[in-house]
Amino acid sequence: MKELVEYIAKALVDNPGAVKVNEVEGEQTSVLELKVAKEDLGKVIGRQGRTARAMRTILNAASTKLRKRSVLEILE
Repeated sequence: MKELVEYIAKALVDNPGAVKVNEVEGEQTSVLELKVAKEDLGKVIGRQGRTARAMRTILNAASTKLRKRSVLEILE
């Protein structure tokens, strides 16, 4: 899951070197914390949160296959 979010985020931003993904694993749920450069934050979130919502949808589809729940948090 971590690699998937990192790949998508790096494709969206201007500064892919600043993309960092931290995964916090639980029993049933995995929390993915995405951190990007301040100037790229708008690109990752998108207009009215559409890009972030699309990333969460892809993440949910992939995690359903693994029978886990994944949550994406975009940090400033």
